[in-house]
Amino acid sequence: MSSSRQAARPFIVASVMASSAMVALEATIVSTAMPQIVAQLGGLNLYSWVFSAFLLTQTAMTVVVGKLADLYGRKPVMLAGVVIFLAGSIFAGFAWSMPAMIVFRLIQGVGAAAIQPIGLTIVADHYPVHERGKVQGYLASVWAISAVLGPMVGGIILRDMSWAWIFWINIPIGVLALAGFMVYLHEDETHGHPSIDILGAALFTAAVAALMIALTDANAITDTHVWSGLLVCGVATLLFIWQERRAADPMISFALWGHRPIATANAATVLSGMVLMGLTTFLPMYAQGVLRQSPVVAGLALTMVMVGWPMGATIAAKTFTRLGLRRVLVVGSLFLPAGALIFALLGPASSPVVAGVGSLLMGFGMGTTSVSSLVLIQEIVDVSQRGSATASNLFSRNLGSTLGAMLFGAVLNFGLTHATGIGAVSSDQLRHVLEGQTANDMADTVIRGVLQHSLHLTFLSMFGITALIVVLVLLVPTAAVDKLRRAPAGAASGAMGH
Repeated sequence: MSSSRQAARPFIVASVMASSAMVALEATIVSTAMPQIVAQLGGLNLYSWVFSAFLLTQTAMTVVVGKLADLYGRKPVMLAGVVIFLAGSIFAGFAWSMPAMIVFRLIQGVGAAAIQPIGLTIVADHYPVHERGKVQGYLASVWAISAVLGPMVGGIILRDMSWAWIFWINIPIGVLALAGFMVYLHEDETHGHPSIDILGAALFTAAVAALMIALTDANAITDTHVWSGLLVCGVATLLFIWQERRAADPMISFALWGHRPIATANAATVLSGMVLMGLTTFLPMYAQGVLRQSPVVAGLALTMVMVGWPMGATIAAKTFTRLGLRRVLVVGSLFLPAGALIFALLGPASSPVVAGVGSLLMGFGMGTTSVSSLVLIQEIVDVSQRGSATASNLFSRNLGSTLGAMLFGAVLNFGLTHATGIGAVSSDQLRHVLEGQTANDMADTVIRGVLQHSLHLTFLSMFGITALIVVLVLLVPTAAVDKLRRAPAGAASGAMGH
């Protein structure tokens, strides 16, 4: 590596961190402002779609932009992603209605789809495996810090300024990231005339978007909408497979996605995304509704996930070149069922500290397995496929989040509607208990008992999924990982995981 390129690496990492910070902040800061936004714009029935729209386009476009980065280079795709994200942020600040806000969130999601995987790929291109520990800590800390600062910054903005600044705060951050990439990120010019499989990209996007729409708030929309979405997804998927088998340069390489190390690592990532969604959704509910703790205590218990995640990621990145990637991956995965078991054993008399320990263990396990899986995937492929490989892993995590919301939501609803001794618990009754507004103490106790039983079933399901993660990790071929370990430290151009 030339001295000038090595000198530019810290500025490139800083630019990746700045662009990632925009996406990370949006994940928490918007939720803080949404009550005020919906009060001004109206459209309460569209509330959840402000979040779902962002996730929809982010998930649907991740694989597409990964392929574009392999064809046209990381720099132009990354610059385009930051510009698109900033455009969506600027327009969202001027939103005049909830439908307009949803459209602008869709645009933001397209930008985020480029920022996350391409940022990881850029760092992977510049840092060999043995140098990744410190950089991995920097990138993981962006998400941890954003999880803590997001609600705080959102509260300050709402107190002193217009809610539009929730989105416009991205402008200075994005401009700095753009400047850093333009000045310090240099790539070899691509030769030839790469062509993108436009039809394949369109069919893949349509299939994923239809699936996301069918799964998002599946309990809140009619069965007709759900089955229509699944039907469109099925048809688009079949057409996509047909197109990919005949395309000269397909959008998705079935050989790449079906390669056993990549397939097992991505499958484990899907399940990890499901578990993370279940934890972040239902731990605060358990802490407030069953343990009778304040929202602050519930938030602190959940925040331990974001403490454990960068710890696990940093330790994994510093040790897998010495201990072996597969060993780190397997040991890290064991922390997931250990943490999930703690949640499955929680009872009404449990301390929130115990829940915090469970969160810490699961966060540590997720950080360890996420960085190890992504390094494995990035290093096992040729550099010309690294963007697609990275995107496949990020896509798996986002898809897992959507599937987790549907699955664990269904388990919770089953428990609430099949309570023994009383009728089904309604959402209004549940909301009154969580807000401490129940006038009848006996009814309050009964409903809290039903909630405890329902969440216990949810946590048991979570434990089962974490056990499957361990099984999938054990299926990663030893030979493939040993090959990476035997490679010279400078032989690979490097990989990086979030």
